[in-house]
Amino acid sequence: MKPRHLLCCIIFTVLTGAALGNAQSTQPAPQSPLRWWKGNLHTHSLWQGGDDFPECIAQWYKDHGYNFLCLSEHNRLAQGTEWLTENSINSRARANAVSRYLKQFGPDWTETRKDAQTGKLLVRLKTFDEYRPRFEEQGRFMLIQGEEVTDEARDGRPLHMIACNLTEPIKPQSGSNIAETIRRDYDAIEASGRRSGHEVYEHVNHPNYQYGMTAEDLAENTEVSFFEIWNGVDDDNDPGDAEHLNTDGIWDVANTLRIAKHNAPPLLGVGSDDAHNYHGTNNRSVPGRAWLMVRARELTIPAVFAAMRKGDFYASTGVVLDDIAFDAGRHELSIQIHPQPGEQFVTRFIGTRKGANMTGRPRLDKAGKPIHTTLDYSTPGGPQIGEILAEVTGTSAVYRFKGDELYVRAVVTSTAPTEVFSREFKFKRAWTQPVGWTLSTGTRAQATEQIHESK
Repeated sequence: MKPRHLLCCIIFTVLTGAALGNAQSTQPAPQSPLRWWKGNLHTHSLWQGGDDFPECIAQWYKDHGYNFLCLSEHNRLAQGTEWLTENSINSRARANAVSRYLKQFGPDWTETRKDAQTGKLLVRLKTFDEYRPRFEEQGRFMLIQGEEVTDEARDGRPLHMIACNLTEPIKPQSGSNIAETIRRDYDAIEASGRRSGHEVYEHVNHPNYQYGMTAEDLAENTEVSFFEIWNGVDDDNDPGDAEHLNTDGIWDVANTLRIAKHNAPPLLGVGSDDAHNYHGTNNRSVPGRAWLMVRARELTIPAVFAAMRKGDFYASTGVVLDDIAFDAGRHELSIQIHPQPGEQFVTRFIGTRKGANMTGRPRLDKAGKPIHTTLDYSTPGGPQIGEILAEVTGTSAVYRFKGDELYVRAVVTSTAPTEVFSREFKFKRAWTQPVGWTLSTGTRAQATEQIHESK
C-alpha cells in the first residue's frame, strides 16, 4: 500500500472510531434495578428526647440491615455546641451510657473535659455534620437530618410532625386547633425547604397520642401526604379503645373523606420506631418495632422521597413483601409475601365503597356527653367506611376491583410474633398504600398507576 493510501486509512479509522465512541457516549446508561430499601424516619438521640449518643444509634440501625435513618430531635437539629454531664447522660439512660460510648468509639473520637467549677466529667455531643461521614456508605446506608416539630394547639391538644432533610430548625407555629396547627407547621416546613433548596419531607405523628387528633383533622389538611399508621412507642394508643378509633380506622375515615368530600388524594401510611430508649432499661420506645420498605433504583434522598410520594412503599413490623403491584388497566392489586418457615399469613383487603355514609355523628362517653374524637360514620346497612372487602390466606394475594371502591389497601398479618415485643400488638404485620382511587373528575390518580408501571 502506498504511504498516502495508508495515511488515509489511518485517518478514516481514527475518525470512524471517534464517531462511534461519540455515538455510544450519547446512549443512556442502563438503569439500576428497582429494589427495596429499609429505613426509619422517626428516631431520637441525646440531642433531644433519646438516651443514647447519635453514633451508637446510627451504628445499631446500620448493623441491623437498615439503609436509611432520620434522627429527628424534638424542636432542634443536631447543630451547635452541646456538652452534657456524665451523670445526666447515665441518669437518662439508667445505665453507664458514657462508658459504653467511650469503649465503642475510643478516645480519638470522643471528646470529654472536666467542668472547672464542679469537676464533673462533660461529654460533647457530635453534630450531624460530624458523625454523618463516619456511617454513610454509598448504596448501603445514609443518614438524614431531621426534627420532630413538637407543637400544641392553643386549645391544648398536642401535634407532633416529622420534618426530614432540614438545614435549619423549625419553630412550632401553634394554631387555634389541631387542623390549623397541622397546616401552619406544614407550611413552615415547606417554606424552609424552599429557602434551602432542599427537598423536604414531613409526616404527621401518632394521631392517637393523648387522643388529640381526629380523622377529620387529617382529612381537612389535604396538602399533607403522610401520617403514621403505626408508631413503635407502647401506650401511644395506636390500638384505640372503646371510645376512640385505632389508627387503621382513622386512616380509612380520613381517606374516605379526602377522596369523596374534599376531592383530594388519600393519605399514605408510614411505620416508625420513634425510638428513645436503647439500653434495655426502659422498653417503652425501643428500636426495631416498625419501619418503612421503599422501592427505588438507588439509595439517595431524592430517590427515596420520590418513591414515597408516588406510594411505592409499605410499612412493616416484620412481614416482608417481595412485590406489590397495582394494575390500573386490569383493576387488580396483587401482593407477594416473602415466605418464612413456620409462619402463615392472612391478607385483608380493606376499603370504602361508594355510597358509604359521609355524615358522622359525635361519639358519646358513658355519661352521654360528646367526646372529642373521630366522628362515628357507621350505618345499620349498606357500605361502611373501611370494610374488609376480601380475605386471603397464603403468600400470594390478589384483589380484583368490583368498580364501586373509592380505594383499596391491604394489611398482611403473620402468625409469628414481632422480633421486638410490643404491648400494643404482638404479631408481625405490613400495610400497603391505598390504590385504585379516583377523583370526582373521573381521572385516576397518577400515583396509583405508577406503582405498577415503574416495575
